[in-house]
Amino acid sequence: MVNLGSKKSPLSSVILIFRIPYYTQWGQSLLISGSEPVLGAGNVKQGLGLVPFHQGEELIWHGKISVPIGFQCEYCYYLVDDNRNILRWEAGKKRKVSLPEGIKEGEVMEIHDLWQAASEALFLKSAFKTVIFRGGLNSDPECPFGTNQREDNQEDSIVVLFKISCPTIEEETSVYVTGSVSQLGQWRIEDGLKLNYTGESIWESYSIVRKVDFPIKYKYYQSCNQRGASMEIGPYRELALDMTSGSIPKYVALADGSFRAIPWRGAGIAIPMFSVRSNDDLGVGEFLDLKPLVDWAVETGFHLVQLLPINDTSVHGMWWDSYPYSSLSVFALHPLYLRVQALSEKIPLDLKKEILLEKERLDRKDVDYEATMAAKLAIAKKIFNLEKDEILNSSPFLKFLSDNEEWLKPYATFCFLRDFFGTSDHSQWGRFAQFSKEKLEKLSSKDSLHYDVICFHYYIQYHLHLQLSDAAAYARRKKVVLKGDLPIGVDRNSVDTWVHPNLFRMNTSTGAPPDYFDKNGQNWGFPTYNWEEMSKDNYAWWRARLTQMAKYFSAYRIDHILGFFRIWELPDHAATGLVGKFRPSIALSQEELEREGVWDFDRLSRPYIRQNILQVKFGANWTVIASCFLNEYAKQCYEFKDDCNTEKKIIEKLGLRAEKSLWAGNEVEVQRGLFDLLQNIVLIRDPEEQGKFYPRFNLEDTSSFQDLDDHSKNVLKQLYYDYYFHRQENLWRQNALKTLPVLLGSSDMLACGEDLGLIPSCVHPVMQELGLIGLRIQRMPSEPGLEFGIPSQYSYMTVCAPSCHDCSTMRAWWEEDEERRYRFYENVIGSNDEPPSQCTPEVANFIINQHLLAPSMWAIFPLQDLLALREEYTNRPAMEETINDPTNPKHYWRYRVHVSLESLLRDEDLKISIKELVISSGRSYPNFEAEIKKKKQVENIQSKISSIQFNGD
Repeated sequence: MVNLGSKKSPLSSVILIFRIPYYTQWGQSLLISGSEPVLGAGNVKQGLGLVPFHQGEELIWHGKISVPIGFQCEYCYYLVDDNRNILRWEAGKKRKVSLPEGIKEGEVMEIHDLWQAASEALFLKSAFKTVIFRGGLNSDPECPFGTNQREDNQEDSIVVLFKISCPTIEEETSVYVTGSVSQLGQWRIEDGLKLNYTGESIWESYSIVRKVDFPIKYKYYQSCNQRGASMEIGPYRELALDMTSGSIPKYVALADGSFRAIPWRGAGIAIPMFSVRSNDDLGVGEFLDLKPLVDWAVETGFHLVQLLPINDTSVHGMWWDSYPYSSLSVFALHPLYLRVQALSEKIPLDLKKEILLEKERLDRKDVDYEATMAAKLAIAKKIFNLEKDEILNSSPFLKFLSDNEEWLKPYATFCFLRDFFGTSDHSQWGRFAQFSKEKLEKLSSKDSLHYDVICFHYYIQYHLHLQLSDAAAYARRKKVVLKGDLPIGVDRNSVDTWVHPNLFRMNTSTGAPPDYFDKNGQNWGFPTYNWEEMSKDNYAWWRARLTQMAKYFSAYRIDHILGFFRIWELPDHAATGLVGKFRPSIALSQEELEREGVWDFDRLSRPYIRQNILQVKFGANWTVIASCFLNEYAKQCYEFKDDCNTEKKIIEKLGLRAEKSLWAGNEVEVQRGLFDLLQNIVLIRDPEEQGKFYPRFNLEDTSSFQDLDDHSKNVLKQLYYDYYFHRQENLWRQNALKTLPVLLGSSDMLACGEDLGLIPSCVHPVMQELGLIGLRIQRMPSEPGLEFGIPSQYSYMTVCAPSCHDCSTMRAWWEEDEERRYRFYENVIGSNDEPPSQCTPEVANFIINQHLLAPSMWAIFPLQDLLALREEYTNRPAMEETINDPTNPKHYWRYRVHVSLESLLRDEDLKISIKELVISSGRSYPNFEAEIKKKKQVENIQSKISSIQFNGD
């Protein structure tokens, strides 16, 4: 495109004019920042400011620069305020400009751009580019500006470059442009201008158009061997030039954005890896089970399989580790998902028999986490001992070790120390409590006595990598997206907190304020992040996490995306999630409170415990409770004793054997009552900054608040509303815009954000700006005043689902609340009849179809909800299908699908019924081309039969 060998004088120059339509608000303007000095050399404040003018109903921003012949540059448009502070920027990759060969000194080239929205850039992500539409682009890009574009060198002509992005193009498809001039076929499809594929989903070609033919109208269309020609939707595009100006362009480059088609929509299934059941698994779903799962997805019309986190969670060495969001390492894969039969082709007969016995023993209704882990590791250790010399010296293994050494060595060494000391709490490891590279190298040295132990962890991770990579490659070949899950936190006793303690606030705990899932809030127990420290190396730890995930997944779910705006932070001594504060947030200052007439901070921030409260809460036992846990510091006024003045201390004291007889059988009620007393505060005093306070969540529900004077109540109510719903919005927006773009730019995966719970008003605009897809669960509507979400009104940039892993399944939800069931049946299904007491296949069909028909980009269904379409799969009690209970921090994550993948693949009726729903909804499905070819083959056969019969007559 550029004649880099030009012998023109460096003083020879041409004029570049940029144009882009964009509506702005008062005080906003557009500028271009590019890689060359004339466009600011990457400094946005030094970029080229654009000037607006009206063209019809459009507001066009334009700017002009003089550049040397041979000029090339990358650039991007920015929306800025009057001080050139960035308000918004384009999504996608940087634009590129280079001058055509043959351009002459003094000539003008106009570049007509369209703002690149984040939603358009989504289709350049790997989920689409290398999976769903992997076969739709030619492999050999061509150059649209050939050396002959000056073949018509008349002064009355203009060279027009047509450029369109077609990321969702199907196989065996070409792109054309047709329009009102003869060079574009004068709207005749067969005579349109064919475009060349130039790479990165871009199609381009040029045409030489006479000045008298302007303005020209045109449209792009695609021509597919299977489907025929399809014109883009929407109004005609138009190119008008100002022929009266003194700088009529000789070249016009049209960057026309994306091909305008009916929005692409897909469907998928969601199931935890551990929940999958197959004929080959050992008590739990395994990575290689993804292959038959992908087959089932394809045969039922689904383009996506979504999993829960698959990282190693082996912190406690017991069933608590079934919690998939409490990572031991954000890089290591979980040994639970290893298929031991695939470790070697030379497994001895006695070991094969042992595997068969374990398969039979562990083939249970639910996952037996501890027994399964023990069996797999024991068998894997025996195979390792048989072939370790061969494997550990093989080229593929050594390459894996070299490629992953940065995280693999610390992980394997951590596992050794965990087992040696009998705890993952690295603060208990003596001189190894503090990580250092010198200690790591010594511990993992080949000369160490325990080198084989460390190598065993290398070996397990190597095979997990091979098995998951195999499954991921299989999914790509089948055009099925594997979607992973990025947990918001890590376990405080993890490899990551050991190696990078500076990245975490270890004296805190992460959770969520009261919401749909739990009225008392949630305490996940993870330390919060030290974002200030993370920013110093441009969030390298996060970038490494995403790079690792992208080895296997082409899409991912960002767990609790609200945490990237602000996190609900609790002190590490808290057991519940109620008495927390947002971080970051603008606290209430002592001066601010005093100006409003609030001054008794001790009264407001310490537990408000009065004798009458104790009598109401504990009845006749109040004196016993008071004597054990409280001191009377003033008449009828109490405070907690030092040995029980936190939630964790209360739990510990309640468990003491010597005092258990005092509340035998009532521990839960006593604990709840004591927690209520401890949480009976109005303001939370900041432990790190004196003079700063935070309003307790739902402070009006406390008796401490109710006993205040009216003035204090009114002031505190106003400050509460301001703190939670107003004053933080800009801070949280800025916080998210620091971190999320780094995450999104760290990989080519498609990102979806789990935006459920208490949603700040800044969240959805930021997600839209960054091209993040949100989540919509019908029973948890984000719109105020609605009991049930309306799928037909969801926005395109969403994933819609009838349920998720954090709530009951569709069947269980139907049975939970009779009155709610009646309201749903009447208001959503539209029937005045009495609803069935159970979620029948007809009800399931209605709900699933309602979501498939939604405008959402993705409709993703838990596998349990899809199985509700068939009566024979609903014999199991609905509540047994629950994956997680968010109200229980020690929930056992063990649900297994009660039917094997092999059985599902044989169930033609279920597959056909689901596929018919997907097809009739207009959603894309993986084997569409195969269906068309099959249909054409049938039509050809029928045609031949008819021909034979006709000739025979």
